Amino acid sequence: MSLTKMIRYIEPTQNNGMKFVRRNIEGCIFMLNLLRFRDIADYTSHPELAPDEPISGAEAFDRYIKHTLPFLHESEGEIVFMGNGGEYLIGPEDESWDFVMLIRQSSMQSFLAFSDHTAYLAGIGHRTAAIEDSRLLPITELTNVT
Repeated sequence: MSLTKMIRYIEPTQNNGMKFVRRNIEGCIFMLNLLRFRDIADYTSHPELAPDEPISGAEAFDRYIKHTLPFLHESEGEIVFMGNGGEYLIGPEDESWDFVMLIRQSSMQSFLAFSDHTAYLAGIGHRTAAIEDSRLLPITELTNVT
């Protein structure tokens, strides 16, 4: 029996970040988030944010959202949709997501400014503590739909 390490996706790689910037998306951009939470939040990387008692990943993510909303709004962004996930109807049978979120940003530049905001980054440890695995897909709206 071979043991394989599960690959977790929490932050963008440098290569994916460069490919995103090279897309040079014009206008509004949506960020589709698929999230799988830890049973118990892991604040090892950000002990300064750790609560006195252990909390769930979902609770840690709620703290992240509360911290993030002012910076999201400041950057002209908004949460369009948040909801519970589950198993795919079409997709891998062994993959499921706890939470789905769709964020709208007015532009790629506003998203980049938001994601690099020093005060925002001070609370990103809640997200890191909360998430077991994630996917983030930047999407654009079709304008020539007939």
